[in-house]
Amino acid sequence: MNLRPRPRREGDGLIDGAEYVLTREDFRTIARIMREEAGIALPESKATLVYSRLAKRLRTLGLGSFAEYCELVESQQGGAERQEMLGALTTNVTRFFREPHHFEHLRSRILPPLMAHARSGGRVRLWSAACSSGQEPYSIALTVLALLPEAPRFDIRILATDIDRTMLATGRAGLYEASEIAAVPPELRERWFEPANNNSPKFRIAEAARSLVAFRPLNLIGTWPMRGRFNAIFCRNVVIYFDDETQKQVWARMVPLLEEGGALYIGHSERVSGPAERALGSDGITTYRLAGAREMRG
Repeated sequence: MNLRPRPRREGDGLIDGAEYVLTREDFRTIARIMREEAGIALPESKATLVYSRLAKRLRTLGLGSFAEYCELVESQQGGAERQEMLGALTTNVTRFFREPHHFEHLRSRILPPLMAHARSGGRVRLWSAACSSGQEPYSIALTVLALLPEAPRFDIRILATDIDRTMLATGRAGLYEASEIAAVPPELRERWFEPANNNSPKFRIAEAARSLVAFRPLNLIGTWPMRGRFNAIFCRNVVIYFDDETQKQVWARMVPLLEEGGALYIGHSERVSGPAERALGSDGITTYRLAGAREMRG
């Protein structure tokens, strides 16, 4: 591929003394693609973060400038690299039982009647949106197993979605360092984790937990193929990266996917906004329950 760098002036880089020049034009191109592809808003104050994460991609690809990189990701041949860019610029901070009050609410308020429903042949569906490398959906699975150890025998499923396919692959593998599973309550850790093998320091989550979780790629600003409703949705620490209008749209799209009385768990820095506010009532810290009609109108 013949990539022709755009002409630029000396000293127009956003990062002083950097290995590669990142101009405002380059940054605007990257920010536009992130907005169009993932709904993520990147202000210019994030230039250092963008540079540090994407400079690695330039080295890997053997490119000499961000102008060449922008040319690549905007080209017809650049689809695969756009996905690499999305993965590099997506924040994947996660841990087991993060914001534990959500899992306590799930355990004490949401799951008990659902487990009885499942025992009588009913359907239970839970969704971890922006699941990253799997700690969140597996925390949900472990909470289910604590109440119903034979859960895999029943119609209980957890959908785990993320835009980053590398993170999804990590989640499917179910392998974690000892430091990563330290936050799992000891009784759950001892029962549902085991050493991966004699030569690995990692621990694998039990098949019972893995069988409850289906990892699937999904872009929250793209098409949602799900047709059934969910008893609980975890969408935490992701819409904070969207602009206000996109946040409102995401919340509004989730409301019709909640069963009556279903729970929505959001991040500690987030709030429900837009039309969804009319249908969701607070039920605890950053926890909401469906209280009104499912049909949402802007």
